[in-house]
Amino acid sequence: MPAPSTTRLPTDLAVDTSPIVLTPPAGTDLDDIWRAVIPETRTRSNDVHLPMSLAYAERLCVVHPEADSLLVRVTILLHDTGWGRVDEGRIFSEGFSGDWRKAQIRFEHERQGCLIAQEVLPPLGYDAEFVERVVTIIDGHDTRPFSKSLEDSLVRDADRLWRFDYAGIAVAASWFRLDPATYADRLETEILPELLTEAGHTIAVAHLARARALLKTDVLR
Repeated sequence: MPAPSTTRLPTDLAVDTSPIVLTPPAGTDLDDIWRAVIPETRTRSNDVHLPMSLAYAERLCVVHPEADSLLVRVTILLHDTGWGRVDEGRIFSEGFSGDWRKAQIRFEHERQGCLIAQEVLPPLGYDAEFVERVVTIIDGHDTRPFSKSLEDSLVRDADRLWRFDYAGIAVAASWFRLDPATYADRLETEILPELLTEAGHTIAVAHLARARALLKTDVLR
């Protein structure tokens, strides 16, 4: 996992911190990819996690126009599809307990995600160079301790940001068998420091405060 960030990627543009439901994934240009991975979205709440993460990725791309937004969007869509091809029982017994950050199944889902990208993207017209760039980010997105590029950093932040929304807290807290208040505390102490962009950090702080107020985490703990 990335070390806590002391110097985050800056932006001079205004960051949208409104609820993510107000800016769902834009357009239909990625719909053919979505259709190709429907089975892989039915595991580990990917059908919630992946669309929400795409929405966050698009928001980050707005304030980082220098990034290859297509690369970011396609990669975040596919990054966790590999969970759909590993043993579902092991996802929760190994991937969300003990030293879960180093669980072997996390490496396995990254490898499977790379294979899925290599399977689904070429028939849809994406060239070999683009596919390799997608795979390079997916490979290690959960386990590699550093980011390789701006696009990699945006994908990593988008992958984490969905957890700061109330829906993400509800889903992810259940994975770790925690109540929402305890999970929100973990977000603040463990996940917030990992964010690599100023925009991501700004969004996370605003969304976490909003989610805590909504879920009454000051009382329900």
